[in-house]
Amino acid sequence: MDYVATLQAQLHAMALGFVAQLPNLAFALIAILVTWIAARFAVRIADLLVARTDLRPSLKELLDTLVRVAIWTAGLLFAAMLVMPGLTPASLLAGLGIGAVAIGFAFQDIFENFLAGVLIMARRKMQIGDLVECEGITGRVEHITLRETHVRALSNELTIVPNAVLFKNPVRIVTDEERRRYELVVGVSYDADLDRTAEVLRRAVEKVASVDQARGVEIYATTFGPSAIDFLVRWWAGSTPRAGFESRDRVVRAVRRALADARIEIPYPQMTHSFREPVQVQVRTGEKD
Repeated sequence: MDYVATLQAQLHAMALGFVAQLPNLAFALIAILVTWIAARFAVRIADLLVARTDLRPSLKELLDTLVRVAIWTAGLLFAAMLVMPGLTPASLLAGLGIGAVAIGFAFQDIFENFLAGVLIMARRKMQIGDLVECEGITGRVEHITLRETHVRALSNELTIVPNAVLFKNPVRIVTDEERRRYELVVGVSYDADLDRTAEVLRRAVEKVASVDQARGVEIYATTFGPSAIDFLVRWWAGSTPRAGFESRDRVVRAVRRALADARIEIPYPQMTHSFREPVQVQVRTGEKD
């Protein structure tokens, strides 16, 4: 058997096949070039349309990427069918579907965070700069990406939170509004006049500069405590952490000063012991040496 002749015949057949495919390859290259041009124009059109909306920059980039991927996928599939006429759209789509399922199972967590990021950005409730609380994480939102959110703690540590955590669990947005309500419990002696005490507390809180006078101050006698009658004091001030600390500090100082001036006692915790039977008390007048 002449192996050299067989090899030459095979190479000759491959060369003839390659030459026969040259027109198809040329058409495929033209299809890829057209795809590249179409993708660029489609992204520009998408940018012009999205520019009129208030979408976040990350969502705009995602939209550009999706448009680009969709056009390139269609163009490459068309080019593949030109090079290999035996391929059909049904067989290509079936192969892509099987591959998509396999990739989906392999990168389930990544896709979960990705979709959560898209939904978080779309609903626009959580903004950059908001103070949030979720699953023991408290801090200010610095950056939102398609996969994760950067939360800067008040003590300046950075926590990178997967978007799925923020999407699946309740998120408390502390700074959603410019004003929020604060509460303080104040205990006064049982001997105090409750109406007069309430008025003293109200005047003291209303004089604090950081208190929102338009929303008013609420004073309620709420509980008979072990050693005092408890008043619940409510007022409105800025929602930022600094504004909250400063407002509470000034209110506590003002309440303490007003009660002292009005001679209303803030009692220390006291306890009264009752015994069912007489208690024997032994008094020692002196000790022997």
